[in-house]
Amino acid sequence: MRMSLTTQPREIEMLDDRANAHADAERAPAGLHRRPTMADVATRAGVSRTLVSLIFSNKPGASDETRDRVLQAADELGYRLDRAARMLARGRSRTLGVLMDVHQTFQADLIGTIYAEAEAAGYEVLLSASAPTRDEHKAIEALLSHRCEGLILLGPLSEADYLRTLADRAVVTVVGRALPHTAVDTVRTADAKGIRQSVDHLVELGHREIAHVDGGADPGSPERRRAYLAAMRRHDLSNHIRIIPGQHTEEAGVAAANTLLAEDRLPTAVLAGNDRCAIGLMDVFTRAHVDVPGDISIVGYDDSHLSQLSRIDLTTVRQDTEGLARHAVQFAVGRLEDEDLDPQDFVIDPHLMVRGTTGPARS
Repeated sequence: MRMSLTTQPREIEMLDDRANAHADAERAPAGLHRRPTMADVATRAGVSRTLVSLIFSNKPGASDETRDRVLQAADELGYRLDRAARMLARGRSRTLGVLMDVHQTFQADLIGTIYAEAEAAGYEVLLSASAPTRDEHKAIEALLSHRCEGLILLGPLSEADYLRTLADRAVVTVVGRALPHTAVDTVRTADAKGIRQSVDHLVELGHREIAHVDGGADPGSPERRRAYLAAMRRHDLSNHIRIIPGQHTEEAGVAAANTLLAEDRLPTAVLAGNDRCAIGLMDVFTRAHVDVPGDISIVGYDDSHLSQLSRIDLTTVRQDTEGLARHAVQFAVGRLEDEDLDPQDFVIDPHLMVRGTTGPARS
């Protein structure tokens, strides 16, 4: 008996492939130490691997009884079909790659809808983030290296020529930025309308000295800057125009607030380039005991989930995150299914959300 125990591993190694697969399958319910394979399912069900493949591909060739037996065997073994591998074998990955900025909370708000919409269309989603230590090009190339058929780029900063070349390698949809005369679909908010609503709201509250902290070269910033200039001129407030260079970050809001505090007189209102910038402004003013909105009103842009918190309660322009995400996926999937479709530029109206950071202009 002792000899039998010590020689058992060697005996197992000498078994043929079919017996070996059967032994693995028999141990699986008690805890297989490797991922079960299609061959394991075939052995457990007593059929060929080819027949298992046909069943998992929903192709004809197996009786209902055999199909049920194979599915039951897969269930018992805990086998899950690798959908990505199956699509690659067919020449399709059915995977959408999504680029996002790890610091932009507004972009994070889009992801949930992108996942749901893609899943409903039968596509997987792969995320890749840009960060201070990882530029956009590297993040995008990572998506392409994983065989993503379509790219959804959230607020990309890359130059237009680079984004045009991507359209030769994959279906590309850009969210939050216009790219005319390209083979790229775009989905964006009518930024000019959102800024106009903000300025109109502040003017109705009696504000005249309305400063704008812009977003520099960030997506949407040029349109918002031009819209601010146009809205101020429309209200005959050209003499009160003030643009403070910034970015769509809290640090830019902090820097702008410190600049304003160093001056003799604060404006009565500040229109921030986005919510993150507005939160940076609020933080500095609160620490300096400047009352918001009693001393100065603040308006953001995006209506990210942070702006809705009671401690922040930010008046801001709401972008339709669900609409932007839904149309981005629909455009990407549509172009993948019909490559002859013409590029589209879809623009969604925003809506001003009036909350606690705006009030009547101080006397």
